[in-house]
Amino acid sequence: MTKQTLTKFLRAQISSLLSTIVDFGVTIFLKELFGVWYLFSTSVGSILGGMTNFSIGRQWVFKAAGWSTGSQAVRYLLVWGSSIFLNIGGMWLLTSIGNFNYMHSKIFTTVFVGIFFNYLLQNTYVFKFNHESRKTASI
Repeated sequence: MTKQTLTKFLRAQISSLLSTIVDFGVTIFLKELFGVWYLFSTSVGSILGGMTNFSIGRQWVFKAAGWSTGSQAVRYLLVWGSSIFLNIGGMWLLTSIGNFNYMHSKIFTTVFVGIFFNYLLQNTYVFKFNHESRKTASI
């Protein structure tokens, strides 16, 4: 692993942590303070966390702010939608079927999906940059 690759991975983890704070904060706020259903709460948290992650990833992690926002946003939405589905599905499986506490389910699912799905696809698909053509990767 090169220094540049390691730096990008670490920045992605920091971005993920900040996005997770937004995600979990909203989820807990809605669920615990207002008694909102846990799956709705986690959906809203995931949406706001995803918006945070896109912004930080685009600007700081992958340094792709100078390139087409539209094509990045479309690719991000595809990955993000799948990520939300995986997070909600994993949380439902662990909470409703596995009888885990909803927060333990959320932590496990978020870490697993974040590393093995989100980072890999953001790095290789969403913010992939072709230096030879000076364009972002096509959809």
